[in-house]
Formats: sequence, structure tokens, C-alpha cells
Amino acid sequence: MKKTGSQILLESLLQEGVDTVFGYPGGTVINIYNDLPDYPIKHILTRHEQAAVHAADGYARASGKVGVAIATSGPGATNTVTGIATAYMDSTPMVVITGQVPTPLIGNDAFQEADIVGITRSITKHNYLVKDVKDLARIVKQAFYIARTGRPGPVLIDLPKDVQLASTKFVYPENVELRGYKPTYSGNVRQVDKAAKMILAARRPVLYVGGGATASDASEDLVAFSELIQAPVVTTLMGMAAFPTAHPLSLGMLGMHGTYYANMAVTNADLLVAVGARFDDRVTGRIAAFAPKAKIIHIDIDPTSIKKNVRVDLPIVGELRDVMGKIVAKLKEDSEKVKELSEISAPWRSQIDSWRAQYPMTYKSSDTVIKPQYVIEKIRELTRKDAIIATEVGQHQMWTAQFFNFSHPRTFLTSGGLGTMGFGLPAALGAQVGCPDRQVIDISGDGSFQMNSQELATLVQYQLPVKIAILNNNFLGMVRQWQQLFFDRRYSQTPLDLPIDFVKLAEAYGATGLQASSPDQVEGVIRKALETPGPVLMEFKVDREENVMPMVPAGAAIDEMVLAS
Repeated sequence: MKKTGSQILLESLLQEGVDTVFGYPGGTVINIYNDLPDYPIKHILTRHEQAAVHAADGYARASGKVGVAIATSGPGATNTVTGIATAYMDSTPMVVITGQVPTPLIGNDAFQEADIVGITRSITKHNYLVKDVKDLARIVKQAFYIARTGRPGPVLIDLPKDVQLASTKFVYPENVELRGYKPTYSGNVRQVDKAAKMILAARRPVLYVGGGATASDASEDLVAFSELIQAPVVTTLMGMAAFPTAHPLSLGMLGMHGTYYANMAVTNADLLVAVGARFDDRVTGRIAAFAPKAKIIHIDIDPTSIKKNVRVDLPIVGELRDVMGKIVAKLKEDSEKVKELSEISAPWRSQIDSWRAQYPMTYKSSDTVIKPQYVIEKIRELTRKDAIIATEVGQHQMWTAQFFNFSHPRTFLTSGGLGTMGFGLPAALGAQVGCPDRQVIDISGDGSFQMNSQELATLVQYQLPVKIAILNNNFLGMVRQWQQLFFDRRYSQTPLDLPIDFVKLAEAYGATGLQASSPDQVEGVIRKALETPGPVLMEFKVDREENVMPMVPAGAAIDEMVLAS
């Protein structure tokens, strides 16, 4: 029996196990939407295409599945670009389906035509323009395979309207054959042997963990690895939650707003084992001064990430669990030397403990004005340990990384690579759809929240019980902080002087709005929000000029930290 292109697309999504898609209808995808009710696929109607992609992103990060988003051609497709770039930078598995004008009109400046394949070529792992309905099932199969394998990432399928209407026999391929795309999963044994020797020869080892550890579900292996060699662990922003912050070996985040002791440990280490990390400039600071005394082992499934930013003494390409498992097995062959390493490196851990005691992660509390760090600590205290926290981008994002103390992987959703304001609310929305039994909270600034605040409507429509905490300082806070510290308090265009009544905004959409303007009101507002069914927006009027500290100035080495403002 023949099926149309739109039916083949939906049948193929079912074959890939897709149960939920996020999207926004339009003229060139109207056939897909016409067939959608005939399939057991839940559709979440966002209020903006960018939000649909962020929601699919949040769904994927929280659930570990591939996120799927649909948008129409032209402006619908171009509205997805920020979401696709965000997913690409953070290696989120995603398939984005865009409608396209009929193939005879492509290139003729037809109504709502845009070359989305060309536009997204550099921000997708791969993209397709489907020209023949007979290719569609194969392309969908390939798209999901590429999105979820190797280093995960977004794949775009651009589907012209006439291809959606054309029909052919539906046969879904069982296997994928892609010339030139064969990710390396198994770490080279010789490289693993060299790594084990370098580890046993170290005296001041540190593990440096990135978002790859979460993407590959390697958290348990990571804990076992670090405990075996008693190596302290620093994480990137994307690596947060991959290693439990409360673990005795955890030093928290390193880099621009990392802990003093994490940055000092990396600066003085004699061996750095990078696990699924890419040496981002926010982490390294001045590259010439980054880990100057250390030999570097870099483990990553993406060979293009190795040696891209820093020198590496030993690269190992492979899936993290495979490589770490092999290293651990090799080390266990000589348990006496492993024990000796633990004893020899004990003074190193003591040195780090003294740095931690000297400059702990802290802030000046207040009885009169709400400190944003205090709000985050209270949210952590009053929520379940497996709560999923999404953030927007800015000061609140850094304070969340510094003070929330994550315990489980896939519980911290943030835009680390692209730094996308407006990511948090739709990402939280998607996470709540993917994990309906979990507590999901979006921690936001007042600037970031207004980038996608229209998604309050989506939360209310689907009664998604996401709780939103806005740390309102009436500033674009992070830019203001830089203006204060490096531009002599010349606050150009960062004050958000028009006061927004966020409580009324929430109520206008049908959500619950709460507000705290003094420290003694914070706990009560959070408790009430958690007890209230459905979406709740909490506004906390926080200290306007509180800064994120410590801070490494741009261009400085990571041990040249400013510890107080």
C-alpha cells in the first residue's frame, strides 16, 4: 500500500520510537499536521519556533532520547536557527524537520522560501533536502542514526511540500550505511596502556570532565575511575552533574567563574585527564598559562575536538565508558602501584583541601536584601535531590552552577556553548514533557526570561508543573558586572528600567504568580510554589549589584582570579 510523504515521515518517526514532537504549524507543513492526529505521537504546540527547538533540546537532555521539532518554511525555519546552533554547540541529539516550498519553486524567491539547508550547514551535524519521496524513509533513518551516534548533534531534514504530497510504498530500512561516517567507539589498547603508565607516574593528577560525560551516560564509570586513582575532579559548566558535587573528590566548576581551588588544582597539576571536554576559552583562560605543569591525556569520541585548542600529550579517541573501563581494568592489573599512587598523591589532596579552606565558595549574606545565591541555596534545600534545573544565561546561570550542588546526571540543563538567553523556560518545558514525574525548575534572570516568556502559555495549556524562579535585579546582570569592573560603571543599555509586574504576567497567562521582596519571604514563596499544582512563577527582587565571584578577567590565566568585587 502506498503512503504519502507526510505519512511516511510520521511512520518513520514511529519506527524510531518517537512519542513526542514540539512544533508550530504553517503552510508548507500543513499536510504533516493534517496526518498527525492519525498517529500516536504527542504534539506540543509552542508559541515560537525557537522555543520548539529549545523544548526538544531540553526533552533530549533530560530524557536521553532524540528530540524532534517541526517548523514551516521561511521564517518558521529561520526561527529554528538559534535553537539548532544551541544544540550543536552542546552536542544534543535532535532531528529538526522543516517544510519547504515545492521543488519547482526552490530558488525562485517563492513566498516563505529560505535556503535553510544552506543556512544551517555549519550548525548541524548533517542536513538533508529531500527531493524524492522514495528517499524519505532512508533519510529519516540516517538522520536519527547520525543525531544519536558518535558525538551527538542536531540533524535537519528540509521537506518540500510536493514531496509530502507524493506517494510511494513505505519500507523502513533496517540498517544504515553511510560512507565516511563510522564513529570510533573502542579506545586503542596501546593508547590505553600509555595512559595507565602516565597515571601511575603522576603525583598531582586531576580529572577534567566535560559535557561528553553526561551525553555518554558515563557518570558511574567516572566516579569509579576517580575513586580508584583518588584524583580530584573539576568540571566544565556542561560537565556539572556528571560528577556529584558533594563527592569528597569534587572541586566543582573551573574556569572564568569556577572555584578558586579548582583553578589552582589545574594550574599546579602534573597530569590532567580530560574526559569528554573541549577546552573552551571560558575554561582555559589564557591558553599559554593553562595547566602549564601538566601532561594532558584527552579522551573524546570526537577526534576533531582533540588538539583543537590546547596541546595534548596522549589522545584517545573512543566512547568514554569504553576507554575509562579499559584504563581501570589495566590499572587494576597492578593494584600495588595504584595503592602507591593514592599514598604518594595524598599531600596533593591535602594541598587542595587547604586551598578550599582558604577560599571556599561563599558570599556575603544579608538580612535586608535578597541575595540571589541565597535563593538558589533555598531552592536546593527545598526540592528533591533529583530535581531537574534549567537555566537561562547570565549571572543566575553561574550562581546556579556554583551553589546548587548537583547530585545526578541530566539534572542541569543550560546553554553552555552558545550561551543562549531564552533557553531555560522552553528547555524546562521540554524536560517536564520528557520526565513527567520529575520536579522541573527554571532559574532565570529578568532579562533572559523575557526572551521566551510567551511559553508561559504552553505551560498553562498543557498544565506542565514547571516552577520558574526569576532573580530580578532589573539589569542585564552579567553585562552590567563587566561594565562595573572593566568600564568604570558606565552602565550603557543594561538597566531594565521599565518594571515588569511578573506576578500579573503569570496570571495573565493563567499561571500562578508569587513574589518575594525581602529575605524572610524567600522560603515561604518557594514552599508555596512547590505545593501549588501547575506552573508557578516566582519573582525574587534581589540585590541589584551583586556580582558573580570568583572571576577570571578576559585574557588572564585561570589562577589570576578576582576573589571579591
